[in-house]
Formats: sequence, structure tokens, C-alpha cells
Amino acid sequence: MSGAPHIPVLISEVLEALAINPGEIHVDGTFGAGGYSSAMASAGARVFAFDRDPDAIREGQAVADAHQITLIPGEFSRMAELLAERGIDKVSGITLDIGVSSMQLDRAERGFSFQSDGPLTMTMSQDGMSAADFLNDASEEDIANVIYRYGDEPRSRRVARAIVEARPLERTGQLAAVVRKALGHKPHDKKDPATRTFQAIRIHVNRELEELEMALDAAEMLLEEGGRLAIVTFHSLEDRIVKQFLRNRSGGDSGGSRHMPERAAGPQPTFAKPAKAVKPGEAELARNPRARSATLRAAIRTSGPAQSTSARSARA
Repeated sequence: MSGAPHIPVLISEVLEALAINPGEIHVDGTFGAGGYSSAMASAGARVFAFDRDPDAIREGQAVADAHQITLIPGEFSRMAELLAERGIDKVSGITLDIGVSSMQLDRAERGFSFQSDGPLTMTMSQDGMSAADFLNDASEEDIANVIYRYGDEPRSRRVARAIVEARPLERTGQLAAVVRKALGHKPHDKKDPATRTFQAIRIHVNRELEELEMALDAAEMLLEEGGRLAIVTFHSLEDRIVKQFLRNRSGGDSGGSRHMPERAAGPQPTFAKPAKAVKPGEAELARNPRARSATLRAAIRTSGPAQSTSARSARA
């Protein structure tokens, strides 16, 4: 593993939400360095863990073997399909830790970080379109739209123009320098101006939000009645998707108001009303600064039939 250890965020709160009973089948959709999976296995769960990063699969096998975890290469959006291949169609719990891992950020050669120079890749699965492919081939308008949508960068058009003028880009250091020059960078700034752009490009290249939406559909199909879902997100785009999904699936969108007529009853809720979102406490923040932007949302599966079957196949 990389020099900096990966510390599972909100691990105590996640385990509390999962309420593991010995012998239950649980899924960790984002194995990473194995922190959640190991804790789940230690609590008595039979764990099936997924990761699309070949490094995580290769380097995590020893951890998986030590805890009798079944480690499966593949996207968490495909967990229903991949578990069905192993004869499993229902599970008691599913955990997802969304976003880039510390292992990926800490390795310059993976091309995720603006803090160290490396090849401009950013691919979690280490195949397919890279960040360099996108930035060197896409139109200025498309680049601007991605940076605005996924990075919430108000000056996205200025950044996109600077990127196009600086082509070809092959290194993370090049991209960071271009963005900093376009936006202005003072040494005392608390936040590096390249942060939003790097986040946006990473999300786009890895189709992270689409993967999350499909994973939520897969979780709805896989969880048995009374099954527990626990999801940790790290920025508002992810959290909004999870919050809206749970609100919709728990019937939170079905009612009217005193200003609007009552709407027709919708499908039977597939999740009970979720508990209040959980944020890390001061002790965890002192121990693990990465936890600062984390949000945990958890919910319990009802007996209602799954409302979506889109996780069985990739979306168009």
C-alpha cells in the first residue's frame, strides 16, 4: 500500500447503521484498502467486496484472505449481476464510500492529484478514456460544461479556454499550472484554485455520478426486507443524489401540501424514512482531516418491490 494509511471515515457510525448479525451477507462496494470490509468481517459478516481499481484488488488480496472476504474486481454498479454469478440474490447490508480513495490521491503516477506531478490519467479502473484524452479532444464548450457541472466552478469558461490554448496536456502539473494561471493563485490562498477543476474532470472521466445512481438501484434490488444501506459521500453532488434517492424511495415525494392538491399514491416505499444524516465529530476530524466533508446517510429496506431494474444493464 502507499505510505499514507487509508483511514475509514465514520467507521463506528457505519457499523452502527449496518447492525451486523453474525453470519449475515454484507457488501462493501468500495473496498479500497479494506478498512470497512475488515471491520464488517470482524463483526461477523460474510463480506463480498468490490473495487474497479486493479491496484486495490491486487494489493488487497492479503487483507481479504486474512478476513475471509470475497474480493471481486468490478464496478459497484454491477454488484447485483456479479453476485448473481455467485448464486447470491439477497444481502443483509450494503456499504458504499463514494469518491476517490486516499490510495489513489497519494500516488502521483495515478494522475489524480494537483499537488504532485504525474501522468494526466485519473482513471479508477486504469482503462478507458483518460483525463488527457478528454481535455485534448473535447470542445471548449464541453470542457467548460463539465467543469461547471461537476466542479461548481463559476469561471469554468475561462478555465476551459486556457486549457484549449495550452494543448496538448499530458501531466497533472501542466493542468494545475494552467488552471492556477487562469484563475489567479496566491500562496496564502486556503484552497488551491485547481481543486474544482480536478474534481470535475475526475468525476466525468470515471462517470462517478452515473455509477452511484446505478449502484443505488442495485442496492434496492439486492437488499432483503430489513436490510441496511449505509453510504458515505464527500461532496454535495454525491450527497444530493443519495438524499433524493432515499427521499423518493421512502415516499417522501408522494404527498401534497396545503397549497397543492393531494397527488395520487405512488409505488410502495422500498426504504423506511431514513435517519438524519451523520457528520464526523471533532475527535475524528482531529484524527483524520479527510473526514471533514463526509456525510453518512443510512436507511432500512422495506418489503416493497424494487422500483427500478436499470442496474441489471448499463444505462444508455
